[in-house]
Amino acid sequence: MSTLSFGPGEYVVYPAHGVGQIVDIEKQVIGGHELELIVISFDRERMTLRVPVAKAKTSGLRRLSTKKIMESALTTLKGRAKVRRAMWSRRAQEYEQKINSGDPVAIAEVVRDLYRSSTQPEQSYSERQIYEQALERLSCELAAVEQIETDAATAKLEKLLRAA
Repeated sequence: MSTLSFGPGEYVVYPAHGVGQIVDIEKQVIGGHELELIVISFDRERMTLRVPVAKAKTSGLRRLSTKKIMESALTTLKGRAKVRRAMWSRRAQEYEQKINSGDPVAIAEVVRDLYRSSTQPEQSYSERQIYEQALERLSCELAAVEQIETDAATAKLEKLLRAA
């Protein structure tokens, strides 16, 4: 049994998909082996994921961030955007890695760096896609941590970005 013990009803973060809710812990026989699986529902993506309990830790499955970690992510949003002169394809790859890391501070860096106010030049389609993906991930976790609606969390993040 893994040291990470999760239970039904608990919200968790799976790095590649964001915030989901555990709906069950079930046993299934797969390839002749009985496996204990954590069943996670991702409502926004209309998806159910089954993660073997034994692989939960190595898959990056984790509990929601603490309020302290979330505060750190919000502080990151208020910082200055880091403008890098690297090729867009290289930056896009780095942004995707940060988003898929599941680390709220790294995701906040992506949101901060790709945010454009109404007075700034327009973003490319791919920049906007990555920005929206990062913003959604951060909003979902903030909403779960603060127990508010996702739309309210998004509004809070955008307000912080405008104030920066």
